[in-house]
Amino acid sequence: MKILLLTQWFDPEPTFKGLLFAQALRNEGNEVEVLTGFPNYPGGKVYEGYKISLYQREVIDGITVHRVPLYPSHGDSAIKRIFNYASFAASSTILGLLKTRGVDIIYSYHPPLTTSLAAVLLGMFKRVPFVVDIQDLWPDTLSATGMVNNKKVLRVVDRLCSFVYRNAAKIVVLSPGFKNRLIEKGVSENKVEVIYNWCDEEVFLKPSFCDIKLPDNGNLNVVFAGNLGFAQGLSSIVGAAKELEVRNVPVNIVFVGDGVSKLSAIDLVEDDCLENVFFLPRVPMNQVGNILNSADVLLVHLTDNDLFSITIPSKTQAYLAVGKPIVMAVNGDASDLILAAKAGIVSEANCSKSLADAVEKMTLLSSSERNVMALNAREFYKKQLSLAHGVKKFMKLFNEVTHK
Repeated sequence: MKILLLTQWFDPEPTFKGLLFAQALRNEGNEVEVLTGFPNYPGGKVYEGYKISLYQREVIDGITVHRVPLYPSHGDSAIKRIFNYASFAASSTILGLLKTRGVDIIYSYHPPLTTSLAAVLLGMFKRVPFVVDIQDLWPDTLSATGMVNNKKVLRVVDRLCSFVYRNAAKIVVLSPGFKNRLIEKGVSENKVEVIYNWCDEEVFLKPSFCDIKLPDNGNLNVVFAGNLGFAQGLSSIVGAAKELEVRNVPVNIVFVGDGVSKLSAIDLVEDDCLENVFFLPRVPMNQVGNILNSADVLLVHLTDNDLFSITIPSKTQAYLAVGKPIVMAVNGDASDLILAAKAGIVSEANCSKSLADAVEKMTLLSSSERNVMALNAREFYKKQLSLAHGVKKFMKLFNEVTHK
């Protein structure tokens, strides 16, 4: 079949279901084309080698990519963000009609919602079904993150989401919690399919050399890598480190990365004169896997939020793929996944004592017991979460939709 991938972000931008996904679908015997914008994410500036024009066609490893104009922006301005989303929706609808031919099915990656609105229109005009892949539950996410607080605007977004859901042939979600939330909104259970995300296997399973080293003081290194923002609840992690130091637990809590909460976390560590917390700088994505492979234990932590309890942080898949014991301090679906994989120990979200208990329990296990968790993690990822497994599920879904 001929599959059109409609996504606002695509390689060379950092994106989840980008070129690797397109190549994997192509390798299944499909013809794959991409409808996307000119690369500008996440900085809001057009990448070197590109210039916004009315239309540009390029071929990346045999994949035809149609690039359409958009207003480049990804800052804090709500107005500019709206222009960014709306401009891509308009141009992708018009140029998608003019430049794409013989499409059997449209796959739409959401967020933003506007991409799916373009998919609805393209599907109607071309008389082909479309599948929407929901990575963020709008308007819930907009409200929870504070991006939009106006209740009238949120109601409009909610109605637009319902419009997309009604017209989609199938809806793909990343967790059982997402599926349950959509069913509560009135979406038919048969219309929603859970397909777990995978990680960038090229990055995490074949990492580049990294000269950043973890502490070498004989303690177990528990590594938290990635964005150090408000949602990650760093103060609770530091609180757990303080508790562990009081208990004389031989463990290092190692933060790798950057974010808006990093400085305040450093202040907390300095105020308490903690000697078991370390901050390492952000490293290029292709080197992160090297650090993860050097860790003894990997930590996932988010604040206690209803929305977070039905999501699965993207680092979960990466941590499972590299094969390390995991301390999962996220309530709900993410903890359920780790328990199902038998790949670690779970903790309450945003609770320093619970996290300290989980970390201490991990240190009391023998190295062979932790190694079993590591092997379980890698095997679970391969069988349940890998790119190959996900693509098989997508192909089954696409065939079902097109045959209908």
